[in-house]
Amino acid sequence: MASPASEPTTPVTTRKRRDLTRFGVAVLGLLLLNFLGGLFFFRLDLTEEKRYTMAGATKQLLENLKQPVTVTVYLEGDFPPAFRRLQQSVRETLNEMQVYGGANLHYVFVDPSAAGTEKARNEYYATLLKKGLRPTNLGANENGKRVEKIIFPWATIAAGGKEQQVLLLRGNQAAPSDVRLNQSIEGLEYELASAIRKLNPGQRKRIGVLEGHGELSNQEAGDLIGSLQQFYDVFRVNLNQARPQDLKTLSAIIVAKPATAYSEPEKFKLDQFITQGGNALFFVDAMRVNLDSANRGGMLSFPLQLGLEDMLFKYGVRVNPDLLLDLNSGVIPLVTGSLGDKPKVEPMPWQFYPLINNFSQHPVTRNLDAVYTKFVSSMDTVKAVGIRKTPLLFTSRYSRVLPAPVPVNLNDARLEPNPKLYTSQFKPVGYLLEGQFRSLFANRAEPGTTRFQPATSPQARPAKVLVISDGDFVRNDVDPKTGRPFRLGFDRLANTEFANRELVLNAVDYMLDESGLIAVRGKQITLRPLDKLRAIAERRQWQLLNLAAPLVLLGLFGLVRAWRRKRRYASF
Repeated sequence: MASPASEPTTPVTTRKRRDLTRFGVAVLGLLLLNFLGGLFFFRLDLTEEKRYTMAGATKQLLENLKQPVTVTVYLEGDFPPAFRRLQQSVRETLNEMQVYGGANLHYVFVDPSAAGTEKARNEYYATLLKKGLRPTNLGANENGKRVEKIIFPWATIAAGGKEQQVLLLRGNQAAPSDVRLNQSIEGLEYELASAIRKLNPGQRKRIGVLEGHGELSNQEAGDLIGSLQQFYDVFRVNLNQARPQDLKTLSAIIVAKPATAYSEPEKFKLDQFITQGGNALFFVDAMRVNLDSANRGGMLSFPLQLGLEDMLFKYGVRVNPDLLLDLNSGVIPLVTGSLGDKPKVEPMPWQFYPLINNFSQHPVTRNLDAVYTKFVSSMDTVKAVGIRKTPLLFTSRYSRVLPAPVPVNLNDARLEPNPKLYTSQFKPVGYLLEGQFRSLFANRAEPGTTRFQPATSPQARPAKVLVISDGDFVRNDVDPKTGRPFRLGFDRLANTEFANRELVLNAVDYMLDESGLIAVRGKQITLRPLDKLRAIAERRQWQLLNLAAPLVLLGLFGLVRAWRRKRRYASF
């Protein structure tokens, strides 16, 4: 009797061995691939605009988290399709962030309307309102009935016992709803990452707010100062008393609506601060306007001499001695009649208060909502070697320039403006300057001394300067009952909040944040809407294609496989 080892090898046995070997190699290959995938993580983002790819600054921030961060998103529940898209984008962004944040980043989605009783639901709403989370009302049709839904497009980020609220629905309110939603999605990574950065402990930079020349008081600039103090140390600085070494400890200086001229020694200190790498934000008026006089029969507005004109000119920009009028404007209260024994006051459009809704695509202003200006002037640029000048804000296409002297009378608001006079278009009213600034005092003696200043200082460093031709841009209204400042950009008459505060905070972040996180605001996601008419016309054929194509492909695959097997085993 022959042993099994000596049995002849048949073709069937050989094929079995070969198939088993291939199967084993495939299993081992998958296991090895899985093992290597765990060691060397990578992802492929095949979208054209890299919408799922985190910026380098975001990755670095998340990989270096020093404490656990919890993100609570209040976007859970039954939403219209547009908000489901926002919800899904928030979830995808947080998923991607968790890859880099690891165990230090947690997130949870919460439905604020999930409570079983109306009382419990209202109590939860009140808790969110107390945190400053303002709801959005949505109209929807349910079973043929119109119903109102309340949603909270917000997220709360908590770390180290502190919380930061993040508004997820941003964008330009004047834009169509789908465009605004897309703008909100574009800004998700920056909004979430920026809030996480602000909660992480780090060295606080110092900002000086100038005083001594009629600048905005602490009450008038209260909201801006309070907002900056959340992330920076803010001080009042009097240039007349400050020593140069004191200014060197500052990272930025804010010049907010000065009313009187700076002296030459003060300008010298400010100039040295900027040319040696200090950043500055100028919110200055070019024309003097007194509203009390304008309300009492009118006044003539003349140029306001602040002594800063030659310095800004040297840096590459000029604020012109004129006033801009715009048909896209805010309103002022005017008495238009009487109601019984009381005057009737109505808001009237006031073309001297342009609403700025045209911005450059710079990260400081990208996807920004409209901002409010009062008695703003036009701006020009002049040659300044090595300085990059970026216009940030523009008036509308229906603007008008009035050169000095300009008559200002509040009663003119009662008159219908003549559109034919508004022929100036898109006049810039804000510039960002970047580069190595040349000193105004180069090749001159320091004011009050005989010390000669060189053409180029050995301490020269690149810096950033923001100039907006409106001093009221950073002035908040004050509650007459409590004396507390309203939020910067809030217009009590229109009951609308404009984005003045957001623009200034973006600009400060851009100047002082060395991580480059602000550049994430430049992320762009292309909106690719369907052709609605074509989609309706071709809906049936696309539905059939989607239903039939998989079945046809499956059938063809089965036929080809059966034909190959029949041909392969026909010889046995």
